[in-house]
Amino acid sequence: MRAYSEDLRERVIRAVEAGRPRDEVAARFEVSVPTIERWVRLKRETGGLARRPVPGSVAVKTAGLQAALPGRLAEHADATLADHCSWWREMSGWHVSTATMSRALTRLGWTRKKSR
Repeated sequence: MRAYSEDLRERVIRAVEAGRPRDEVAARFEVSVPTIERWVRLKRETGGLARRPVPGSVAVKTAGLQAALPGRLAEHADATLADHCSWWREMSGWHVSTATMSRALTRLGWTRKKSR
């Protein structure tokens, strides 16, 4: 799900600051009351309504995978997902599952179906 726009957040906060009841504001802007309360708290604590960064660290396993895969695919277009996983383990020392490899290939626009 995508984050609400900063413009919508500002309009909601302006309506709340104007004294409108939160449930009325929630119905008008089609957001939940807890969302409005989070935005009010965010505005009070930070002074702004910008989106907070998504928590968590950068994926170490797949950081170089996206850069290395195009060359691999050019040379070994018919390799299976398991073959690609084995190759990545040899190249980087990291084990990735076939599901992870499949998602990486999908991000590159690569399909496992053969073209005729």
